[in-house]
Amino acid sequence: MDYDVLVIGAGAAGMTAAMYTCRKKLKTAIISIDMGGQTNLTSHIENYPGTEPQSGYELMKAFKTNCEGLGCEFINGKVVKVEKLTEGFKVTLAHEVSYKAKTVIACFGKVPRSLGIPGEEKFTGRGVSSSVVSDGQKYKDKTVAIIGGGNSAFEGAIDLADIAKNVYLVHRRKEFNADEVSVEKVKNLDNVEMILDAMPAAIKGKGHVTGIVVKQGEEEKELQVEGVFIEIGFLNDPAIIKNLVEVNDKKEIVINDRCETKTPGLYCAGDATIVPFKQTVISAGEGAKAGLEAYCFITSGKGVTIDWTH
Repeated sequence: MDYDVLVIGAGAAGMTAAMYTCRKKLKTAIISIDMGGQTNLTSHIENYPGTEPQSGYELMKAFKTNCEGLGCEFINGKVVKVEKLTEGFKVTLAHEVSYKAKTVIACFGKVPRSLGIPGEEKFTGRGVSSSVVSDGQKYKDKTVAIIGGGNSAFEGAIDLADIAKNVYLVHRRKEFNADEVSVEKVKNLDNVEMILDAMPAAIKGKGHVTGIVVKQGEEEKELQVEGVFIEIGFLNDPAIIKNLVEVNDKKEIVINDRCETKTPGLYCAGDATIVPFKQTVISAGEGAKAGLEAYCFITSGKGVTIDWTH
C-alpha cells in the first residue's frame, strides 16, 4: 500500500480527519483540487469555537498548517474513481495516476458543477479551478478566464482583476444572475473583458492549461489563458464511490453514527453525507470521528476504545 489512509477532499472534514490519523502515526495523504472546500466561500466566520472572527480562507489555511505540521501529504488532483481491492482500495486521479491505501475517507463535500467539456477533468488542478480564493494568487500578472454569470463568478472576476493581467468573463447569455452592483463593478474594470452568448467548448493545454475554446453561434475561437475558473455552482455528486455506498434521494451518502459506509474501510464525513446542518464545525467533528474509526479499522479495533459506555 502507498498509504494507510487516503482522504479525498481538503475541507474542514478532510483536514480534521487527516490530523487525527497523522497523530496516530498513520501514513496519510489528502487528495484535492483545492484547499478549504466550501468554507473558503465564507468571507466572515464568527461561530467557530476558540477563534476570533475571520474569513473562511484564513481558518482553512490554519487547518492546512496543522496538517502539514503533523506530516500529512497533499496531492493535487481530481479523483475520478475509487475501487475496492481484495486488500484495501485503489484511488485513480484524472491525470491517470493511482494510489493504494488501506482505508479511504471521502470528504469531498458538495462538488463544483462541471462544464462537461474536453480537457476539463484532465487539467483540473493544472490550470482549472473552482476557487478564486484558493488559487487566484497563482495567476499574478497572467491571463485567465472565469466561467459563469452569478455572484460567485462576478465576485471572482473582481478579485482576479487585482491579481491577473487580463480576465475574460465567459457567460452563455447576455443577462446575468449576479447583483447589479457586482455587474457594474466588473463592467468598469479595464482588464476584464466579457465574452457573452458564449459556450465553453474545450480546454486546451500541454501539462497545464494554455487556452479555452468558446463557441459563439457557429463561430469558435480560442482564448489564450493560463487559468480557467469555473464558477457555476455546487451539487451532490457521489459518482466516484457510488458502487461502494448507499445514497438517499438527495444523493447524500448514507453513513452510520461512526461515519461508516456499507463498505468496510470506506468512511465519509462532511457535507456529502446525510448528517444535517452543513456547518464547518460539524464537518470538523465528523472528520475527527472518521479518522479515529479508520485507525480502529487498521488496528483491528485494538487502537481506539470508546471513552465510556451508557
